[in-house]
Amino acid sequence: MSGRLTIVPTPIGNLEDMTFRAIKVLREADLILAEDTRTSGVLLKHYDIHTPMRSHHKYNEHEQVAEVVRQLEGGTNIALISDAGTPGISDPGFMLSRECRRAGIDVETLPGATAFVPALVSSGLPCDRFVFEGFLPLKKGRATRLAQLAADERTVVIYESPKRLARTLRQLAEAFGADREAAVCRELSKLHETIHRGTLGELSSHFELNQAKGEIVVVVNGLSRRDRVVDTEDPETDKNNC
Repeated sequence: MSGRLTIVPTPIGNLEDMTFRAIKVLREADLILAEDTRTSGVLLKHYDIHTPMRSHHKYNEHEQVAEVVRQLEGGTNIALISDAGTPGISDPGFMLSRECRRAGIDVETLPGATAFVPALVSSGLPCDRFVFEGFLPLKKGRATRLAQLAADERTVVIYESPKRLARTLRQLAEAFGADREAAVCRELSKLHETIHRGTLGELSSHFELNQAKGEIVVVVNGLSRRDRVVDTEDPETDKNNC
């Protein structure tokens, strides 16, 4: 009988956000695959979890996935965690989940922490329809992707690093328009959590002068129907109709 892979979300900051079920799964697993065993070691120590750990990250997952599948097929119950949040959401996890499905191995994902949900809800921007973009392309395809997102009517959620935030906000203001409403959410659930709201122009100016630190989520309002109509009007057609 094969084992089970359980994908376990872990707190994005505050350790008290761990669920009872997640603790139970990590304690009962035969092995925990962790993005960084040092980071996860702090969490496991906090909850007195002594399950063996092995590193599983974006630099070794291609080499490890076949062996992990074999262990699961042999009856080993494995839990997968990332440094913070839900594995597979801008973190390792998708590849292993896909290969387990192909091999007929049960995969269970626990509900739990992820950074973009509290950022979206706290932003004050519409959250009934949104697109999660994760990290934007660093170079190739970046301008094209920004242009596509600028034309989307859904709220846009982006992950960004502190060192690239000012540049990204400047490019967002250029592509979306400086007056588009947005929010920069930093260090969610942690002691120094801050949410800056304003237009992309205002936020760009602020973070050009103030270096951000910590984990960053940027939330940008979608293109309004009114703006879409204005952007797509044909001046020549309007002149001929006068």
